[in-house]
Amino acid sequence: MKQLVTCAAMAGMMVAAAFGQFDKSKLATKNDQSPGKEASVTIGGKPLWIYYHAPSIRARHIFGGAGALQPDDSVWRAGADYATVLHTDAALDIRGLAVPPGDYSLYIFLDKGKWQLIVNKKTGQWGINRDGSTTDQPADELGRTALTMAKPAAPVETLKIDLSSAGGNRGKLQFEWENVSASVPFTVK
Repeated sequence: MKQLVTCAAMAGMMVAAAFGQFDKSKLATKNDQSPGKEASVTIGGKPLWIYYHAPSIRARHIFGGAGALQPDDSVWRAGADYATVLHTDAALDIRGLAVPPGDYSLYIFLDKGKWQLIVNKKTGQWGINRDGSTTDQPADELGRTALTMAKPAAPVETLKIDLSSAGGNRGKLQFEWENVSASVPFTVK
């Protein structure tokens, strides 16, 4: 019996390892100015979650134009501290970008109001290098897809990332911060 229990425990650990159970606690920091946040949704019985660090505006100019914290034509880590992580137990179609089940980092290419979501195959990396450049490397990208741009009803002080169901096997991923809202629909396969 002891052997059976040991074998079952080992099999469970191997299954968890095979499905890439990402340990969110490894991303937690003690940065009170950009606390860890999570967005999650279950669609078609398949859980999806995003773990990110949520900075606040704190009287800074965040997007677009001269002096912006995140300048146009740059890659943003979609939060602060560690690169934002997406976990999906299902295959996704994010506006034409095929995303297999697994763990990914999310970045955004800030193309003068025509933003693109970047899905990167690496996870656990700090979002920027010491010189301020991005840790997103094109060779590690699964792909990019266009985000739909809008303005929130009122300025958003603290970065908010949301996952929501849009009925059936469809969902929506949305980013809101400062005077910008960017979203993309997705389908759970």
